[in-house]
Amino acid sequence: MMPAKLRAGVLGLGNMGRGIAATLDCAGLLAAAWDAAPAALASCPLSSGVARSGPRDVAGCDVILLAVPGSPEIAALFDRPDGPLSVTTPGRVMIDLTTSDPAKTRALAERAVGAGAAYLDAGMTGGAAAAENGQLTLMMGGEVAALERARPVLDAIAARVFHLGPVGAGHTMKLVHNMICHTTFLATAEGCRAAERAGIALKDAVDVLNAGNARSFVSERRFPDHVVSGRFDGRSHVGTLAKDLALAEALFAGLEQPACYVGLTTRLLQVARDGGLDGDDFTRLYPAFDDLVEALEDAQLSGQSGKSGDQPKRT
Repeated sequence: MMPAKLRAGVLGLGNMGRGIAATLDCAGLLAAAWDAAPAALASCPLSSGVARSGPRDVAGCDVILLAVPGSPEIAALFDRPDGPLSVTTPGRVMIDLTTSDPAKTRALAERAVGAGAAYLDAGMTGGAAAAENGQLTLMMGGEVAALERARPVLDAIAARVFHLGPVGAGHTMKLVHNMICHTTFLATAEGCRAAERAGIALKDAVDVLNAGNARSFVSERRFPDHVVSGRFDGRSHVGTLAKDLALAEALFAGLEQPACYVGLTTRLLQVARDGGLDGDDFTRLYPAFDDLVEALEDAQLSGQSGKSGDQPKRT
C-alpha cells in the first residue's frame, strides 16, 4: 500500500520532464529528479530538498515518471545497476511518458512487473506549456489499481486523465492523436499558403478558420501563437514530428488499417529532415511548405521514396 504522502521522482528533464518536475516540486510531491545530461539537470531549478545525485534517488520513489525520449532510453535505464529496477519496494508505480511503439512499451512493462513495480503508459498532449502549468492531458494504459495509486501525482500534472485499456493503449492513442495533429498542421499550412498567394493576409485567413467549421487546436493556438506571430517557437522539433509519424505508420501497418494521410505526412516530414530542417522548430514547416511539396513531387517523379536533391529552403 502506498504511503499517505507519495514520493515522486522524475527521470528525464528535457522540455516536458523539466516542467513536470517543477510542477510536482511546487505541489510538494517531488522527492528526486535526474537526467543523464548534466546541463539539463543544472538548468532545472528545484527545491533544495529534492535529491538529484543519480537515478537511484529516483528508483526509491513511490511513483517514477519516465520522461526520456523513448523506449530505448527507458531500456537503458532499466539496464543500469543503479536504475529504476535496482529497487524492489512493493507497490511502486512507473509511468512511461514517452511517445513509443506500444509493443516495446508492453515489453518494458513486463520487465518492470518482474521487478515488482506496476507500469502505466501515458501519452501526453498539451506541450511544454501544459507540463509547466499542470494542465496536461494524459492518455493512459495499464491496471486501474495502479493508476489510482498514482492518482495524486497524475492530478498534479494533468487536467484530464483518460484510462483507455491495458498497457500499450495509452501509447497507441498517442500515436493516433499525433498523426491527426501533425497532419492537420500540414493541411492548415497548405490552405493558408493558398490564401496568402491569393492575396489574403495570413492573420485574416486564420481568423476566418477560427470563426468557422475548419477551426482546430492548430488554427486556434499553433498558428496565432507561433506562426502568425512570427515567433516560430512551438517548442518541438521537426525530427520529433517525423519520429511520431514513423511510429504511427508502423502502427497502422501492423493493424492492417488502410491509410493515406499518415503516409503522406510521413513523407513530407522526411523531406523536411533530408533538407536539413530536422532540428528546426516544427512551426517553421509553414514558411518551408511550398518547397517541401515541390521536393516531394520531384522525388516521386524520379522514383525515390522520400529523398531529393532539391532541398527545402530555410526561411
